[in-house]
Amino acid sequence: MRSRHSPFRAFLPVTLVALVLLLAWDATAGDLWLAGLFGTPFGFPLRGNWWLTAVVHQGGKNLSWVLVVALLLAVWWPVGVLRRLSRSERWQLVLATLASVGAITLLKHANHTSCPWDVQAFGGAAAYVSHWDWTARDGGPGGCFPAGHASAAFAFLGGWFVLRRHAPRAAGVWLSLTLLAGAVFGLGQQMRGAHYLSHTLWTAWICWVVGGAIDALAQAWRARRTARAEAMARAGASA
Repeated sequence: MRSRHSPFRAFLPVTLVALVLLLAWDATAGDLWLAGLFGTPFGFPLRGNWWLTAVVHQGGKNLSWVLVVALLLAVWWPVGVLRRLSRSERWQLVLATLASVGAITLLKHANHTSCPWDVQAFGGAAAYVSHWDWTARDGGPGGCFPAGHASAAFAFLGGWFVLRRHAPRAAGVWLSLTLLAGAVFGLGQQMRGAHYLSHTLWTAWICWVVGGAIDALAQAWRARRTARAEAMARAGASA
């Protein structure tokens, strides 16, 4: 029986509504317009800004990996709300995070879209090409879609699915902080000319879907394991 706190009551509608909104945004020229708020025909003045590069970008990346290591250690030595989770659920937290980062990395390597700072409108050499045109070469280095740095925060979205069943309030805090950090990372990169808004939004959506898919698989695995154990217990009792 599904828990009354089942995250899938929210997962499917949120996923589908977000998908429609993202596709609608991609159909507009909003990405270039927003990039133009921070860029000029001669580049992005904030590209080398110390706060954005050293603190938001590098600092955020380092903090993300520290949190990954902390989650890994918590598999054996849980603290705080993580004590409410089983070991398999704590493993799920780690797996969902790493799988989300991996998915974004693979997509970036497969995509030929260049970053705003490489586009002709902002002093670069690349033509502006939709990130959905996977066959087109825009004349730039490519590899800019989706947003890799934003995944340093959004990769933790998978934690919401696990925590929701045991600690709804903590799950809400986890979700809010993850979304806030992802928004800050994404905005910082957009101000530098490293990404368009859509790159950040798609990263959030992909990490959300990966986290939900892993949770569904994990729940199915646990259900089969429980059913197998109950069957063995009944067989032992009747022997």
